[in-house]
Amino acid sequence: MAAEEALLPIAILIDELKSDESLRRLNSISRLGTIALALGEDRTRTELIPFLSENVDDEDEVLLAEAEQLGSFVPYVGGPSHAYLLLPLLENLSTVEETVVREKAVESLCKVGAQLPDSTINDAFAPLAKRLATGEWFTSRVSATGLFATAYPRCSLSLKTELRQLYSTLCRDETPMVRRAAAQRLGAFAKAVEKEAVARELMPLFTDLMQDDQDSVRLLAVECCIAFAQSLSREDAVSQLLPVVLRFSQDKSWRVRYTVARQCTELCEALGQDVARNDLSPAFVRLLRDAEPEVRVAAASKVASVARLLPPAHAASSMLPCVSELAQD
Repeated sequence: MAAEEALLPIAILIDELKSDESLRRLNSISRLGTIALALGEDRTRTELIPFLSENVDDEDEVLLAEAEQLGSFVPYVGGPSHAYLLLPLLENLSTVEETVVREKAVESLCKVGAQLPDSTINDAFAPLAKRLATGEWFTSRVSATGLFATAYPRCSLSLKTELRQLYSTLCRDETPMVRRAAAQRLGAFAKAVEKEAVARELMPLFTDLMQDDQDSVRLLAVECCIAFAQSLSREDAVSQLLPVVLRFSQDKSWRVRYTVARQCTELCEALGQDVARNDLSPAFVRLLRDAEPEVRVAAASKVASVARLLPPAHAASSMLPCVSELAQD
């Protein structure tokens, strides 16, 4: 009798999964882990996951909670060897119309993907990323951009080539929302890709995104500068990345220039003192004198950290006049 009473709340939660009231379904979904624990691994795999898969047409709040819960569901289905069972459900959630649901589904897919065996990455996770990347609707292609950095490192050589080619296609997608997503995730992907391939294949994509006619795409691309500086060899960073950074520092959009100003310290560190003195320092001085107050403020906040990376005499001669001007701004 005591055991039956203890299971009663679980039974209520399970019933609420099927409720016509969205608040009840939300309450139950938010405690999905408790339900799975009570059902056990076998019934979670054979009953709960199929049930959830059949009920993806729900309120956004319910789907968001479900996407979040599934990110920590690997132990409930029996560990990494069974985690592939979560992929189809999260794939469906990553294609819905509501942005926050898609983003949470992608986040959970990456959490699950990080726990998958290498064989499952090749057989299930990478093919999932490919399906989303070639989907008819832009929502699936946007979601795909967030999976490449997780899938790539453990893929076979042939799959790696495919993924790089697919990412190239996403960066040149006709839909601005897809290009924005690709620009936003390009830095993370660059960190996962071999240095030679970053220089040979990803830098041209970065350069193209920098010239995009959408300010929002360029703004997201410029945030990848540090990731590229760290992913390229010093020689490639100077020859390929530096010209891009210098163009960004004079971009027509003040938000792009603002983002460059915020990254000046890390770029000086990554590109070395000679480049910092000869190339980045003049660009930094221009940002300190930018027409937009927000850009000047961002650059001013980096004066001390940038100055420490330059020869003292050069830092004093190039920056002190700007500091004096800012003091009277």
